[in-house]
Amino acid sequence: MSHPAQVRVPATYMRGGTSKGVFFRLQDLPEAAQVPGEARDKLLLRVIGSPDPYQKQTDGMGGATSSTSKTVILAEPTQPDHDVDYLFGQVSIDKPFVDWSGNCGNLTAAVGAFAINGGFVSQDRIPENGFCTVRIWQANIRKTIVAQVPITNGEVQETGDFELDGVTFPAAEVQVEFMDPADGDGAMFPTGNVADDLEVPGVGILRATMINAGIPTIFINAEDIGYTGTELQDAINGDPKALAIFETIRAHGAVRMGLIGHVDEAASRQHTPKVAFVAAPVDYVSSSGKQIKAGDIDVLVRALSMGKLHHAMMGTAAVAIATAAAVRGTLVNLAAGGGDRTDVTFGHPSGTLRVGAEASQVDGQWTANKAIMSRSARILMEGWVRVPGGSF
Repeated sequence: MSHPAQVRVPATYMRGGTSKGVFFRLQDLPEAAQVPGEARDKLLLRVIGSPDPYQKQTDGMGGATSSTSKTVILAEPTQPDHDVDYLFGQVSIDKPFVDWSGNCGNLTAAVGAFAINGGFVSQDRIPENGFCTVRIWQANIRKTIVAQVPITNGEVQETGDFELDGVTFPAAEVQVEFMDPADGDGAMFPTGNVADDLEVPGVGILRATMINAGIPTIFINAEDIGYTGTELQDAINGDPKALAIFETIRAHGAVRMGLIGHVDEAASRQHTPKVAFVAAPVDYVSSSGKQIKAGDIDVLVRALSMGKLHHAMMGTAAVAIATAAAVRGTLVNLAAGGGDRTDVTFGHPSGTLRVGAEASQVDGQWTANKAIMSRSARILMEGWVRVPGGSF
């Protein structure tokens, strides 16, 4: 019996922020996968090693976590005054689907460098030394992101002394600006309120802030669900009952936000919305053993991604945190002490992160102007990935 040979596909394996994923140029994909659809999804699933009932992704490039089961496709810009189109696919670990409903803020930090190395940025815009401004069109959410990529001797500078909690080694700092990060197709607060009572069967009525900024996110108070806001991954991810409760909250919140029509649809939309819980600052010890002092942070935040507590913080959720903190009366703002603010430093399981955001009211509706954060990125491996022929 004959079997088809493996197919080689040019690819780059990159870390961006606290995530990593497989990056492709659209023109390098097999022809059938150059358009959205079943062939593309099957290719990316096989590249990452999904679906895997063992939830290890041993036969692929994925790392069996929401932070490492990611793919990126870059293409020529479809919008004027942009350098590149950035499409993000969150690959399910144990189910056969790719979620295209949102962005990955962490991997955004790597998009600028990949765009430069991949020939998407005009040579005359790349300085010999300094910073290259890369104008990114985020195709999933149809928003502009601007990355400031450090350049040394005409090439992307990846090494440096910028430290990011959740990443072991220092690297070069990349500043990322999310322009107008609120949902352009709807209100920043889809219920019309900065805080609501969310009825969750089997859980009760929870106070919640539901926001579309960076990524659709449901914020709840840690104490309302029996937590302190200092929890690390094992406290949540090792508790199947807790995970089921969070998924129930996520499903009912998604309906209230108008993202789905019925709670049953949440299972096929794992990437969005996110669920996060907040609390006022207290001292705690991060997952690396680092002491985090209450006086060094404004608020505690823990967030779930793809059904599990994130080891640090999703970049897009950080945008949601900063934007919500900038609006009086949200749960994030109240947990951070209330008042007006243009930046927030929050504590997460791996340490702390400072994010800036600007929000304003126009005709009674809140809007986010931009959010800014610093991340880092570097190439881990480049060449080809191989997938069995006939698998897509």
